[in-house]
Amino acid sequence: MAPLMDLIGSSVDSDTLACWFALSTHSGGLFKSWEKLGGEGKDGLKRVFPFGNRLWDWSERTSVMGILNLTPDSFSDGGKFRSVEAAVSQVHSMKSDGADIIDLGAQSTQPMATRVAAEEELDGLIPVREAVMKMPKVEGKLLSVDTFYSEFAFKAVRRGTHIVNDVSGGQLDPKMLSVVVGLKVPYIAMHMRGDPSTMQNSKNLKYENVCVQIATELYSRVRDAELLGIPAWRIFIDPGIGFSISTESNLDLLNGLFNIRAEIGRKSLGLSRAPMLIGPSRKRFLGDVCGRHAAVDRDPASVASVTAGVLGGSNSVRVHNVRDCLDAVKLC
Repeated sequence: MAPLMDLIGSSVDSDTLACWFALSTHSGGLFKSWEKLGGEGKDGLKRVFPFGNRLWDWSERTSVMGILNLTPDSFSDGGKFRSVEAAVSQVHSMKSDGADIIDLGAQSTQPMATRVAAEEELDGLIPVREAVMKMPKVEGKLLSVDTFYSEFAFKAVRRGTHIVNDVSGGQLDPKMLSVVVGLKVPYIAMHMRGDPSTMQNSKNLKYENVCVQIATELYSRVRDAELLGIPAWRIFIDPGIGFSISTESNLDLLNGLFNIRAEIGRKSLGLSRAPMLIGPSRKRFLGDVCGRHAAVDRDPASVASVTAGVLGGSNSVRVHNVRDCLDAVKLC
């Protein structure tokens, strides 16, 4: 019934459900609705993300998103991949290691990071994206753009990027959601309080129940996206591990992914079935727990956190070390 929930989205109540279930009992009723909205096949419906003339089948296994930071101040590998040659080499390595998605980021979102303009982001991204698209065997791999600027997202997608990954869930650029509506690509909506310069202040770190409050706030972001025209079946949710959350709360969040879904389900049965991405890789809370000051020394802890996330129901993981994290995903 999950594809039916995707069609219903957040507009679900007992009357709506009764109507849809009545339709499904008539010969072909549900399938006619499915086909009218672009779905394919009657034998074993699959939950997919459509974009262009392609489908991203995310529902059969957990996908692995490899991180490519093009910024000089990234907390993990700042400055390492600023040249086109270094970036292409890293993409080749992540492809070889089995990444399903390459996430291109030209703006650091670590605490207190300096915000750069959309034009500067594009200057860093476009040469790399052009070079990546020319790489052999890149076809079949997905490219996502990590940004909270609508202008940047628009131009990146127009140049061939497939997914918009917005760490602000539409909160830092009032045009972002309406732009994504027109782009008709998958949209990853992440939870974050404030912005990179304020997200770790005492006010934004205060939670009475971190899973319940993040679920409530994330639901509000996704509901806004839906009301503006992004259908539920194009939305990935990200609870924002490491963003405006303390070390203890990060652990509660990682251990409570099922609780987030359950809480969203109290407000919308449809959105409670939205696919979930987590990005704990090399985050500071792992260093706090394991006593690893350097981000590059946190890969074993990253593997453990990815394992916990997949077992907790995550459909995609965003990581720096693709090879080792993919092994963990396969085993899970």
